[in-house]
Amino acid sequence: MRRDEDTIDMEYDGTGYKKADVDKFAKNYSERGLFDKITGNVKKAGLSLIYKALQLFYVAKNPNVPMKIRAAIIAPLGYFISPIDFIPDLVPIMGYTDDAAIIATAMVIAQAYVNEEVKRSAREKIRSLFGDDAVAELD
Repeated sequence: MRRDEDTIDMEYDGTGYKKADVDKFAKNYSERGLFDKITGNVKKAGLSLIYKALQLFYVAKNPNVPMKIRAAIIAPLGYFISPIDFIPDLVPIMGYTDDAAIIATAMVIAQAYVNEEVKRSAREKIRSLFGDDAVAELD
């Protein structure tokens, strides 16, 4: 499997990659789906939510993070990407509140793994997608 900045590897058990048994939204997860959602919805979702989603992404791609933590991250990212939400993203003002709650919960689970390198990677991705001004808004 190709490893690069936008790839998450799951644990290898000697015969293949272990499959995580996560909730139904994990099937919606893909790196492409995440970045499409981020770039298409930055104004509605807000940079803070996108920054947290990217931090989760970079935590999940770290091979030293336990599989159960990565599984607990991928499902919320799948929910964030999913067009089917508890509160549809198109609903004014309220549309991303459910996504924010799910991402916040995943951040609590992953907090021990959110280090300076993860934050730097998330900021660099925001910079590459939206420019320097977007990163300045995060401070």
